[in-house]
Amino acid sequence: MLGKANYIALVGGGKNPKFPTNKLIIWDDAKQVAAVTLEFQSQVLQARLSRSQILVALLNSVYLYAFSSPPKKVSSFETADNPAGLCCLGPKIIAFPGRTPGQVQIVEIRTGNVSIVPAHGSPLKAMTLSPNGEILATASETGTLIRLFSTTNCARISELRRGVDPAAIFSLAISPSNTLLAVTSDKATLHIFDLPHSNAISSKNPAASSASSRSASPYSDPSTSDTINKQKWGILGKLPLLPRLFSDTYSFASASIAIDDDPYSSLSLNGTAKPSVPIPGIPGGKARKGVIGWLDDWTIVVVGAGRDGRWEKFVIGKGDKGRWLGRQGWKRYLGG
Repeated sequence: MLGKANYIALVGGGKNPKFPTNKLIIWDDAKQVAAVTLEFQSQVLQARLSRSQILVALLNSVYLYAFSSPPKKVSSFETADNPAGLCCLGPKIIAFPGRTPGQVQIVEIRTGNVSIVPAHGSPLKAMTLSPNGEILATASETGTLIRLFSTTNCARISELRRGVDPAAIFSLAISPSNTLLAVTSDKATLHIFDLPHSNAISSKNPAASSASSRSASPYSDPSTSDTINKQKWGILGKLPLLPRLFSDTYSFASASIAIDDDPYSSLSLNGTAKPSVPIPGIPGGKARKGVIGWLDDWTIVVVGAGRDGRWEKFVIGKGDKGRWLGRQGWKRYLGG
């Protein structure tokens, strides 16, 4: 959906799709008509909208269009296999997987200049841009580290450790003030990290850095990352020669989320469970889980689909012992 506008990007899927899976429909909900239709040679895996651009991800390519009637193709790029349809559309740039697994391509929309970021040694699993387009966050299929990059010079800003055990990252999302990062995974956990202020960003744009500091969320506190590590590992976080996980930056708060493993779609006649069948038109064949949305700088909604589809609302608060993350409510919108 395009912000609070009346345009919604639709792609066919499910058991009885209304549209083909290789067509992207931009639906005008105010007029109840299809405003734009784009057809491709293969399945559409993801679409991103802005007021002036349309970005579409297929398995091995991405396409950029001007949001007009009819839409005008601006450029296209090849990618490595991208079954999740990873792509990001910012105010001035687009980002998507490179031709080599683990790499990210960053393209300036106005000039078409392409930069390659060697983000990970294994294929990408999740990525997101900050609302101001200055920070790119990525995670690989390993799922232990989230890496942050400056989009102005492609320098790595920081690494954030989700955990030690491998995990499948469901979603990454940066807060409206560009100061906090939320992460969900198949460990059924929502993590909240502080985003460090990057000298690489501030040196490129001092005005933007000043504006960012003025609008920073009251619930962000980048100076506490060292304290968090001290609380987690104590003196071990300062000892040399120990594995890096003892000195890495961890989340300042976390909470459990509800995820439906959905291992079985139905029961057979004799009451035994039958393996689930991949959902047509859905990347990976499984309903998405743990999708993050920031309502404001201290309120987060996590949405999951499947038989037990529900959304959960979390709030970040401050207390005598520091910041905390708590679930404020939930509602089931699918299933019984």
